[in-house]
Amino acid sequence: MTKSLDESLSFFKDKVTDCIRSKKSIFVTTHIDCDGLTSGSIITKALIRAGANCTVRTSKEFSKNVVDSFKTDSRDFHIVTDLGGGFGKDLNETLGDNWIVLDHHQIPDEEIENPNVINAWKYGIDGGLEICAGGMAYLASMALDEKNSDLSSIAVVSALGDRQDQGERKSFTGKNFEIANTAKEQGLVEIDLDLLLVGRETRPLPDALAFTSQPFIEGLTWNRDACLSLLNSSGIQLKDEGRWRVPAELDEEEKRQVIESITKFTAGKNATEIMSELIGYTYTFPREDKRSFLRDGREFSTMLNSCGRINRSGVGMAICMGDRNKILREGETILTDYRKMIREYMNILSNERWRISESETCVMVNGEDIVPETMTGTISSLIAGSPKNSGKIVILRTKGEENTIKFSSRKSFGCKSDINLSDLMRAGAEKFDGIGGGHDAAAGAKITKDKLDEFLNYLEVNVVNVSSADSPQ
Repeated sequence: MTKSLDESLSFFKDKVTDCIRSKKSIFVTTHIDCDGLTSGSIITKALIRAGANCTVRTSKEFSKNVVDSFKTDSRDFHIVTDLGGGFGKDLNETLGDNWIVLDHHQIPDEEIENPNVINAWKYGIDGGLEICAGGMAYLASMALDEKNSDLSSIAVVSALGDRQDQGERKSFTGKNFEIANTAKEQGLVEIDLDLLLVGRETRPLPDALAFTSQPFIEGLTWNRDACLSLLNSSGIQLKDEGRWRVPAELDEEEKRQVIESITKFTAGKNATEIMSELIGYTYTFPREDKRSFLRDGREFSTMLNSCGRINRSGVGMAICMGDRNKILREGETILTDYRKMIREYMNILSNERWRISESETCVMVNGEDIVPETMTGTISSLIAGSPKNSGKIVILRTKGEENTIKFSSRKSFGCKSDINLSDLMRAGAEKFDGIGGGHDAAAGAKITKDKLDEFLNYLEVNVVNVSSADSPQ
């Protein structure tokens, strides 16, 4: 019988306490995205505070090769965060009882009863909306010591990075709501309704609007001149004594003027949807320096994603764990480079129209030779965030290592399809000896290149030609 969440967290505490008492070494393996870096940082920080001998590393995916690498590893106990779903049997065979997975991705039925798998779905918690791996790691850290409640702020960044701010006006629900409230009560985060522009605390107003890509506003996103013109026509003051003002400095009347100007600009182009995406709850970290990109939770999460996606995970983890000196400047540079790369990839995809095929229900994107494997989730999310793709499923593919093809799928805003992308990608990948999974609204898969045509046919049958709910065939 499945344990309760509290029982599983107590089980985790017992395992870790035993490792510390017997001086066993612990190896933390986590994913490279924001949720991975935050969950890995939270659990590593909690372990260090508890006196554990631990090491942390990142991995862009979890596979049998990763499990096999544990066989030759000298560490005694393994904790896997934001990865590992579906590999319980392999981990049991390789490590016996010396492992724990802390995760929130949907898992196969056979893992429900495995006590070493501590996954949100086992306890009736929606891992796609109510908690992410960072939240699960936070709960595990609290089981070790309630003094770890200060790590709640990093768990908030985690949930933002995984786009779990899906409640009314971009609020949190479920466990995320509870964790955010803990951070708020401790003075670690301020939660307010505001304009959701990129770089709220750091970017000049025209840049902030131009770099806001979710929602993607045709004619404004990545077009600074158009944004400057729009803001000038709104009548608000853009500079203060020669210095560009940032979005956080706008008063309520000025925000209203900006909203009116954007609404006029987008008239007839999904204006209602765009405005619903542009106004919502913001999460500000008051203990970070003013005009620091770490003050805004969403920008913090984007920086972490950028670190992982361009192979600089260590920088992101160091910042999560408190480093605020030279490493912070590195993070800022990485974020700038990352945004530049995204802009280049999106421009190429929009200019080379042959790469995109659309149906009534789906947008298929061929990112081969353009989009790196580590960036598929980022780019598919951006395409899904474009108002012109509203209501559709977006599936992007690109080349992976060792003659593989990587797929990333997303449900766009307003998508009413009952297709579960996690089930779709897992079932499809397994048909062709690959791996896949994720969430109902965001999932991925990897197959070998020789199976590409068959996998595309599978998607054609199960997504492209499906107008409503159907199970993968």
